[in-house]
Amino acid sequence: MSELRKHYFLDNYCLIASGRSKRPSAPKACGDEEKVTSCVFCNGHENETPAATAVYKNGEILKDTDNQRVTGWDVRCIPNLYPALSPEAPDVQHPLFEVMKGYGFHEVIIENPLHESKLSNFSDDELFLLMKVYRDRVMHYQSQERIEYVSLFKNLGKNAGASLEHTHTQLIAVPLIPVTIKKEKKAIEELKSCPYCDIIKKEQGKERMVYENENFILIAPYYSRSPYEMWMLPKKHLHHISVFNEQMLMSLGDCIRKAVSLLEKTIPELAYNYMFFQTENDRSYHFNIRIAPVTSIAAGFEKNTDIYINTIPPETAVKHLLEKE
Repeated sequence: MSELRKHYFLDNYCLIASGRSKRPSAPKACGDEEKVTSCVFCNGHENETPAATAVYKNGEILKDTDNQRVTGWDVRCIPNLYPALSPEAPDVQHPLFEVMKGYGFHEVIIENPLHESKLSNFSDDELFLLMKVYRDRVMHYQSQERIEYVSLFKNLGKNAGASLEHTHTQLIAVPLIPVTIKKEKKAIEELKSCPYCDIIKKEQGKERMVYENENFILIAPYYSRSPYEMWMLPKKHLHHISVFNEQMLMSLGDCIRKAVSLLEKTIPELAYNYMFFQTENDRSYHFNIRIAPVTSIAAGFEKNTDIYINTIPPETAVKHLLEKE
């Protein structure tokens, strides 16, 4: 069976082609194979990384100095040693083409001091703290001069872009609004109601719903570009993590933990990305998180057409995920 499924409100399509799942190599986990027992992100290795810009310890927010590092921490935020963007980026110009200097910030949020820690095993308190850190750091960089958008994302597994196994999240603050956000905002402006609110109404309690708590719903979207893709949406129309109260943050952490736990149980050692989509000043936008497991590699067709082939329909994926409950 093959069918082209249209995005809920954009002119994008994904190709559901369940027959291709019969190929010997698909789908499978694309995670790391080699394991290590210690790394520069571990507790006790603070001097092997850049000085932390924020250290969360026993309810306080501290900061490293060049000569002294905070130890015994709960969450540690450090500048990326190899940043994609930098506040010290030099001016650039080109005689023929438009170019901007690579100004911005790139930070790593080390989620836990223990190397073997996983989000799926975090306690409620650990998750709540991490969600507060997410909110704090996004707000901090959103307030910086010339920053237009803060990208918050997690890569887990080498094939999802993670260079270190120790659980961590990354944040990149950029001096422009990404095209993906612009495209969504333009489409939303042309609609009579919020499409994400409509998605919640259409999907809640239906065959593609994975989980819900008091404040969030987790679905395998009708428009799924990869097997086991999931979207996380607040039930209330909220545009940015900065407006989340403590109850919302607790619910957000719970929903993230449920999603990654189900993925780990369904395909052990699965590599995945989760990404925050939000706008600071545009209240018409609806905050959402998208979890994209890495079960295949984009090939010529996907790169040529931006139509992604998904070998497992989302309805089937939900059944697989919930079988592991």
